[in-house]
Amino acid sequence: MSKITVDHIKHVHSVVQSRMKLGGIATENRITQSWIRCLDEYNLDPDNCDEPVIIGHAELQERQERLADVQEVAKIEMANLYQQLAGSGYAIMLTDGDGVLLNYFGDPSFTHAASKSGLMQGAVWSERLQGTNGMGTCLIEKRPIIVHQDEHYLVRNIGISCAAAPICNHQGDVMAVLDASGESRLAQQHTLALVNMSVQMIENRVFLHQFRREYIVRFHNRPEFVGTLSEGVIAFSATGTVLAATRCAQFQLGIRTPADIYGRDITELFNVSLTGLLDSSLKKAFHPIPIFEVQNGARFFAVIYPPEPVHCASRQSMSKRGAHKRDEVTHTPLDELQFGDALMANNVEIAKRVLERNVAIVLCGETGTGKEMFAKAVHLSGSRAQKPFVAINCAAIPESLIESELFGYKSGAFTGASKEGQHGKIFQANGGTLFLDEIGDMPIALQARLLRVLEEREVLPLGGNTPIKLDIRLISATHCDLQKKIEQNEFREDLYYRLQGLTIFLPPLRERTDRNELIKHVLAGECGDDNKVEIDDTLLNVFDQHRWPGNIRQLRNLLRTMIALREFDVLTINDLPPGFFTGSLQLRACEAAAEPQTQLNSLENAERDALIQELKQHCWNITTLAKQFKISRNTLYRKMRRLNIKDMDKTQLH
Repeated sequence: MSKITVDHIKHVHSVVQSRMKLGGIATENRITQSWIRCLDEYNLDPDNCDEPVIIGHAELQERQERLADVQEVAKIEMANLYQQLAGSGYAIMLTDGDGVLLNYFGDPSFTHAASKSGLMQGAVWSERLQGTNGMGTCLIEKRPIIVHQDEHYLVRNIGISCAAAPICNHQGDVMAVLDASGESRLAQQHTLALVNMSVQMIENRVFLHQFRREYIVRFHNRPEFVGTLSEGVIAFSATGTVLAATRCAQFQLGIRTPADIYGRDITELFNVSLTGLLDSSLKKAFHPIPIFEVQNGARFFAVIYPPEPVHCASRQSMSKRGAHKRDEVTHTPLDELQFGDALMANNVEIAKRVLERNVAIVLCGETGTGKEMFAKAVHLSGSRAQKPFVAINCAAIPESLIESELFGYKSGAFTGASKEGQHGKIFQANGGTLFLDEIGDMPIALQARLLRVLEEREVLPLGGNTPIKLDIRLISATHCDLQKKIEQNEFREDLYYRLQGLTIFLPPLRERTDRNELIKHVLAGECGDDNKVEIDDTLLNVFDQHRWPGNIRQLRNLLRTMIALREFDVLTINDLPPGFFTGSLQLRACEAAAEPQTQLNSLENAERDALIQELKQHCWNITTLAKQFKISRNTLYRKMRRLNIKDMDKTQLH
């Protein structure tokens, strides 16, 4: 037994015994309370080495179906949370109310610890079986909790840090638990904060789906926060009776339990009737309107949405009566950006929700992930589609010219200025959308001027005296960590908060689950009016496993080159340009190709090994090797097929 194990067992017994001597479990420390339950109530040994309990596939399916509505929403938020924590060694997990792990998004660097601890679908992580842990203890406590490393009860779990929060229904019952676990040495509160935000999003979306056939009132004490994570939501019947309210709604109204609001009339809460609020919402095009709480006179801003229709016919009639446009099924340019990836589908959905609102958007993601493409799609999907879309790359404009490029100048403003003056890029976007790409690289001296423009919604050209009013939609993009730049005094914090109304993270191509469909879509776009070009399954498999460091931009340029150089209208692995397979990737391809082939005789195996060595030396460049052998590429390919050196060997690449 290792010293770490012995020390942990002694510590657990010492803490529990000292607390029991003081009169039982009367302690505010939730970890200590849990340890006492584990030792005194469950008779659980801290050194318990029993295999984790894993339920059968049929029971797992049944439990997943039972929480189907929650899972459908949770998968999107789990993917979003996983992306925010990607590279930090975290796994994102969802359990049901019994602690059975239903879904799992795992960071590759956490795979080893996960397998040792039983973090897999179907594993039971109740406190009774697994001792003190994020998921199980959260179910007992019914509130968010961090269980950091040696705060776990079982020795086998002390290398893990967990941050978990309960997902509750409108009645306050715990339906599930969302957990982020990893091997972090620091018990980071910000991880729990991210988990809590995801839980709140899941609860809100499940609530809206469950009561979609009822009247929904969404409110906040600040109008710009209506429709965001912190809004309160109440479902009303057609007679104005409260059917349910979210936890945030209860908090804003000072209501302690769901039972305290259930069954009350809307006029008991606010100074407005249901029909009055609906009429006002229609007149204001569903922009938030001021209402007042009856009891304390607090002011809120609210909007009400009528029930979603059941059938398409009723949907059309509702639309004619002025129902909210969200009930109309329309296909927008934003929908062209996702083909089934959960995170991108969520990005598109939330972008649609702010299309007609004055909410600034920040797009974050690696270079080449399509940030400008996303910004253009937002522009073309809204009412500003026919207005200008002006993109400015803040990293590409020389620092000496950026001020005049952005803000424009009057005649004679400086030496060499045009006699007619010039409108700046910001003014050119008036009425439309301004896209500030690589905003993190803007010189800090100009950030103060940009902040003033965004605050005042007016621009003053160089050499001018009269500001020009602006009406612009603002979208920014960056591949940098703006928070780190703020810490290093390279980016203004006040500008950051002015830009950051809604942050959208665009996943790298290697992490998108809809890669194959996306690749086919990009291929079709690159073909244009040319003959239709297809891609065979082997090449598609290679692409699916490639790391794509340049993301969609790299994919687009590669396909463009392959289309131009192709011999036939079906792209194959033979059309890949030289150098596509490089470095360690070549080595793995060669090693994979070098696996013994039992169907060949000894002479053929010797010939095969020799050819593989030649291919390896020439980096799998078929054209170069064929020239050296003074044979055609087709002859070389026939020889490779005869010796079982298949193109598929290259699909081992990652």
